Amino acid sequence: MHCPFCGADDTKVIDSRLVADGDSVRRRRECQTCGERYTTFETAELVMPRVVKSNGSREPFNEEKLRSGLQKALEKRPVSIEEIDSALNRITHRLRATGERELPSREVGEAVMEELRTLDGIAYVRFASVYRDFQDISEFQVEIQKLNTELE
Repeated sequence: MHCPFCGADDTKVIDSRLVADGDSVRRRRECQTCGERYTTFETAELVMPRVVKSNGSREPFNEEKLRSGLQKALEKRPVSIEEIDSALNRITHRLRATGERELPSREVGEAVMEELRTLDGIAYVRFASVYRDFQDISEFQVEIQKLNTELE
């Protein structure tokens, strides 16, 4: 690591600590040339898989699109921002953990539905109605019945 003050490449790590629930390492460093101290952070750079849409097109994974879909489904529901963020983290972790370079969009949608099912039943049915393109009220009834059966 080059010193940000003098540019020397002879630096020494003085202290290392885990931060952000163990997802990052904070290191205190000291330049052996000029004696200045500074902090660096080290995190793993993990690439999210590309999403393969139903029409065959591919696009980069978009976390903001995922967040927006969750927030729309959960609009005016008693679910905190922290719970939404946790669900978003679980979804991205699950998708990243597949180790695949590409994932079908269906897999992303199913992961969202699984999280919504545990967060809020109404939001789950809202999302399912759009995601599965419900055409009539009977499809709502079937999905609600499945949800009620799981909760019993």
